Amino acid sequence: MKERLFRKKYVRLIFFIYLLVVIKVIIFKYPLEQLREIASTWEKGVILEGLDTANFTLFKTIRMYIDYSYKLNSFENLVGNVVVFIPFGFLLPYVIKHGRNFFVMLIHAFLFVTGIEVFQLFSAFGAFDVDDILLNCFGAVLGYLVYLGYESLKRRHNNKRCHAPRDSLL
Repeated sequence: MKERLFRKKYVRLIFFIYLLVVIKVIIFKYPLEQLREIASTWEKGVILEGLDTANFTLFKTIRMYIDYSYKLNSFENLVGNVVVFIPFGFLLPYVIKHGRNFFVMLIHAFLFVTGIEVFQLFSAFGAFDVDDILLNCFGAVLGYLVYLGYESLKRRHNNKRCHAPRDSLL
């Protein structure tokens, strides 16, 4: 029982660190001095500029990456947006009980990702892109599928151990 509680706390700590790393990599990706410069320009005009550069059209960025894949680092961007959220979908079911429900996990992923994108929209620390929300949530779904597969393998392994014939002494 104590070992199980320790593991749960350990997984929560890992998830918390993961979230901090995601925020650092996505929002605070620039050096501190550059972040200060960006923050010093915050005013109404910056927010309006963020609205002008934002992508609210689903698949617009994805289509651009596919169309110009020979010029841009599109593969890295597309795959990176998916891969970075695989741990979210895998770990959340271990962190909160209701996270085992697919829709609860997806709602949490959507809210977290949308929060990041909205912050980027109004802060100038990045650019709002609806395609990022789609790709990030897809990554969380993949992580959830990995979670389901892992749990299935674990159950199968435990069932084999419980039902394995015992060696006789003779």
